[in-house]
Amino acid sequence: MIRTSPPLIARLFRFGMILGLLAVGFLWTIPLLAQPAGRNGTFSAEKEREYYTLEPVTIPDGIVLEAGALELLPDGQLAFASRRGDIYTISGLFEPTLDKVKFQKFAGGLHEVLGLAWRDGYLYATQRGEITKLKDTNGDGQADLFVNFADGWEISGDYHEYAFTSKFDKAGDLWLVLCLTGSFSSDVPYRGWCLRIKPDGTAVPTCSGVRSPGGIGMNDKGDVFYTDNQGPWNGTCGLKHLKPGGFMGHPGGWKWYTPEFGKTPPQPKDGGRMVPEQARVPELVPTAVLLPYNKMGQSAAGIITDHSGGKFGPFAGQMFVTDQGHSTVMRVFLEEIDGQYQGVAFPFREGAGSGALSLAQGEDGTMFIGGTNRGWGSRGSKPFSLDRLRWTGKTPFEVHEMRAKPDGFELTFTQPVDKASVENLSSYELLTYTYIYQSQYGSPEVDHTHPKILSARAGDDGKSVRLVIDGLQLGHIHEFHLDGIRSATGQPLLHPEAYYTLNRLGK
Repeated sequence: MIRTSPPLIARLFRFGMILGLLAVGFLWTIPLLAQPAGRNGTFSAEKEREYYTLEPVTIPDGIVLEAGALELLPDGQLAFASRRGDIYTISGLFEPTLDKVKFQKFAGGLHEVLGLAWRDGYLYATQRGEITKLKDTNGDGQADLFVNFADGWEISGDYHEYAFTSKFDKAGDLWLVLCLTGSFSSDVPYRGWCLRIKPDGTAVPTCSGVRSPGGIGMNDKGDVFYTDNQGPWNGTCGLKHLKPGGFMGHPGGWKWYTPEFGKTPPQPKDGGRMVPEQARVPELVPTAVLLPYNKMGQSAAGIITDHSGGKFGPFAGQMFVTDQGHSTVMRVFLEEIDGQYQGVAFPFREGAGSGALSLAQGEDGTMFIGGTNRGWGSRGSKPFSLDRLRWTGKTPFEVHEMRAKPDGFELTFTQPVDKASVENLSSYELLTYTYIYQSQYGSPEVDHTHPKILSARAGDDGKSVRLVIDGLQLGHIHEFHLDGIRSATGQPLLHPEAYYTLNRLGK
């Protein structure tokens, strides 16, 4: 009789689980690739191109540029980190055409870099097990100084233990979100946590409850957000505010609570709903913006805020979020009510060459999208990509902002509106739904309602409408279809869909 040791059994179990997940990922890829261009058939890259051009950057043969992270350097070059562990600097990206782009290998041999940030002459690269400071000391374009800056967490060797970092915040800290082991458990310290890395490299536990992040970034106030992906305790993907001391929703990493950080929160109720659970678990931070699964993507990822001051169009100060699976960029408008964030997601631009993962933006407003799809699948068919996204100077007719009110919403637009169309109640369709807060993987849409729009009154500014609604639902996505609205010149909305997550009633 052959006896199998417990460690070997555990390894075999994990290997089987990985094979199962890969199979599920492959099955998910089939509907991804089969779906036609244009979410729900309401828009397409052809329409979007009139306002925002998307240009592929030619990647030289022999360079495997699977996007991990992007950072604009002071000399105007783009630092591009690959999941393969290489870092390249790319010049010529801001020229009128892309035929002068040059690639220079800056570093290699690193471990899946998913964060880049520049400070004081050093490029900080976040590997799975540490943050490394890199510097070119002799001016030959290649890093020759590598310094371990921080390593206050651990890795087990699991394939899924990703580590993403933000840019430096106002205090000089980097914010680090750590994926659970296998995206399900926490086998080594601080998997499933957010840590702040102080200027001296000290790691400070900041939030628990992280599951499977895809990106991290700051809003225009400097508050930090990350994207988490559908799975256990996450009914769908979403954008979450990393509030210090907060619990982000997944209890898998609770074993690493210490007396210095605080008491372990109450165990969430399996199968409940987010709003009543927040009342019972005060540390729980509800998702700021839920991203409806399949409608807005399947793998929420990179985050950036438009700081160009209008050089990227009319959305200065708003956030942009990629979806790796759908190869898209979404737009998000946030508002803060009673110290808690919530807001609305809109489609923005589809057509990235591979799975859109990371974002960067230049001072002139030019945005760059890094793509990868190895092991994950994406609508963008290339194995990896770099795309340049620029505003053409023509303003699209869009919902600009959407704010919650005590009895409805106020919508503002990027152009003057046709008063008759915005006051016609047949211009609107509205439904709501939420997700089960449960330990099972994901959730269907549940608890559907159809609130009644009682009135729609155009604003005196000519660019807004105030909706009074009976039946608002806390904790629900309010899905709007605004197909009947027209601009003053008769144009329909470029993107008539809006998905508002209502955690608090407005003022």
